[in-house]
Amino acid sequence: MVDAALVQACADSGLKPAIVEKFIEQAGSPDPLAITVRSGTRVILVPRPSSPDAAMELVRQYAGKAIVRVGVTQYPAGLGMSDVAELKPDLLDACANVRMGTSLFAKVYRIVTKWYGSARNEAFDDAIDAWKSGYFEGIYVFTEPDPGEANLAVPHSSAGDSKSHEGAADPPTPRRGSDSDPNKADTRVDLSKIGGRSP
Repeated sequence: MVDAALVQACADSGLKPAIVEKFIEQAGSPDPLAITVRSGTRVILVPRPSSPDAAMELVRQYAGKAIVRVGVTQYPAGLGMSDVAELKPDLLDACANVRMGTSLFAKVYRIVTKWYGSARNEAFDDAIDAWKSGYFEGIYVFTEPDPGEANLAVPHSSAGDSKSHEGAADPPTPRRGSDSDPNKADTRVDLSKIGGRSP
């Protein structure tokens, strides 16, 4: 459960609390000391740090060599830094992490929403995916310029199912560029039998 008081006190004012809560629920962690380390597609298992100092030690150990996500919002550690010495312990402070994470996610959500051309429920799901991977439509969203003001859709609250809002989404309209992007197309041909033995 997301701490509503933490959201109220620390989150970026450009995001409605419902968006922040859903973002942390789907992409974050309830633990301010949570550290996730990935190298390519591999997750590196690291021990849960027992203190903020131990957590910073872990972050410094992997930052620059792997993708390190930290804290309540799973903020990308080392973003915009050239030296791990620049990393500050406020990454592990719940309020500071929520402030930095929601500010960066707000930008990512605006980038995705601008691509859609209007506020849409699907844009939130794509923004969450972009937050987790760092990429949307081939661009690295964390260093992309902020597109400025955008009307952001508030995701529907889930009833035990994080994807339950899909059925209540806006009526489908074609995505811009969907015809040319094979990653966004529906599967039309069953290719699963290729390479298999003939009956």
